[in-house]
Amino acid sequence: MKRQNPGTHQKALQINIDAAKYGTFAEIGAGQEVVRWFFQVGGAAGTVAKTISAYDMSVSDAIYGSSDRYVSRQRLKRMLDYEYNLLLERLDKTRGDKNTFFVFADTVTARSFTRHEDGQGWMGIRFQAEPHAEASEIIIHVHMSDHENIREQEALGIVGVNLIYAAFTYLHDPATVIESLMDDLTRDRIEIDMIKFSGPAFAKVDNRLMALQLVQQGMSDAALFTVDGEVVQPSEVLYKKPVLIERGSFRPVTNVTFDMLHSAQAQLRRDPKMQGDMIVVMEMTLRNLLSEGIIDHRDFLARVDILGALGHTVMISSFARFHRVTTYLRQYTQNLIGMVVGVPTLLEIFEEKYYTDLAGGILEALGRLFKGDVKLYVYPMKNVATGELVTAENLKVASQLRYLYAHLRENEFVEAIQDYKAEGLGIFPRDVLAAIQRGDSKWETMVPEMVVQTIKDRKLFGYKPDGV
Repeated sequence: MKRQNPGTHQKALQINIDAAKYGTFAEIGAGQEVVRWFFQVGGAAGTVAKTISAYDMSVSDAIYGSSDRYVSRQRLKRMLDYEYNLLLERLDKTRGDKNTFFVFADTVTARSFTRHEDGQGWMGIRFQAEPHAEASEIIIHVHMSDHENIREQEALGIVGVNLIYAAFTYLHDPATVIESLMDDLTRDRIEIDMIKFSGPAFAKVDNRLMALQLVQQGMSDAALFTVDGEVVQPSEVLYKKPVLIERGSFRPVTNVTFDMLHSAQAQLRRDPKMQGDMIVVMEMTLRNLLSEGIIDHRDFLARVDILGALGHTVMISSFARFHRVTTYLRQYTQNLIGMVVGVPTLLEIFEEKYYTDLAGGILEALGRLFKGDVKLYVYPMKNVATGELVTAENLKVASQLRYLYAHLRENEFVEAIQDYKAEGLGIFPRDVLAAIQRGDSKWETMVPEMVVQTIKDRKLFGYKPDGV
């Protein structure tokens, strides 16, 4: 049955009239937009133990400690820690047997007289599933896109109520928690680009799958997590950093995948504009993950485990086109962006049929792709039919685009990878996967050694030992 959305007013009221729920609201930056709902609908005395808005930075520091960034995950965690511990200290003895305590907190920056950028912020809830239980937690990061401050405030209040209601109502169904966060909202008003579940109520939740859900459900264009599976908000890892991104299905990572990445890294490091520590991102799109029309979660996690073994950040996205990737990354860094691609992918980028919906066609797409310091590093390909080595230097594009391509080459937007291992040019992921699944050990020579061991130990991609 389709889930019913009771509406923001009714959600707040249901929590207010539930005598077991009791907690604190702490909101910084954009005012008390969430707790306002609980006061407006009536019955707040049964739910609200305390509400606080430490609006002044000095006051906020005095309560929660100093911070380099006030709108950050670290600040949110300090708020949740402080207020939750204080709540238990003051009320657990007198109300702990009959109440499930919670703390809702947010730290947000919104449009104002002096700030005209889109709003963004962190919000979270720490709560007990039953009296005296160890606390569980959900935290999210939001972007607000309304052009008026009052509309941003409204959206913030709604998503906050949705989060609190979901934590109590859909506790055992994290996918529904995620879905319900957008009740009474639309994507053109708000984006949720990070979510993390923790605590005993979510002991079986894999946050990587939750990141995937955000993209699948259209709440965000992309989601990131680190080597150890930690879900992150993009600015936490990308802010002002040079980025090298490799897109693919990684099913599995092969010697060619590995060589493409390391060759491009070496060339990017030699770029005179290179500043700071490079972040390497391995990106999979929803299309990369589809198998027979659905996404196999075990297969997805297998690929993520392999990429984690290589030590790189993973990004899941809905981006079919390359220019959308660089536009997305430019929200977080103005530093160098390198993208490593093979010759077949470069030829696809120069297919005009993919850009018929853009007013400026392929010129507009390439303009967006190369905005700022962006460079494509192109890995060569051996033509199976002729044996010819095709590189970025001798590639032939459609005749009407040859001067456009020459312009990009001359201005070093497109650069051929020079140092590569020629013996790997005949390796294709589909052949490696087939060998793994039929138990043919020759696949072991086609993938990096560390990947071989990971596939064997975890029996990934349908691995079976020889003869089994």
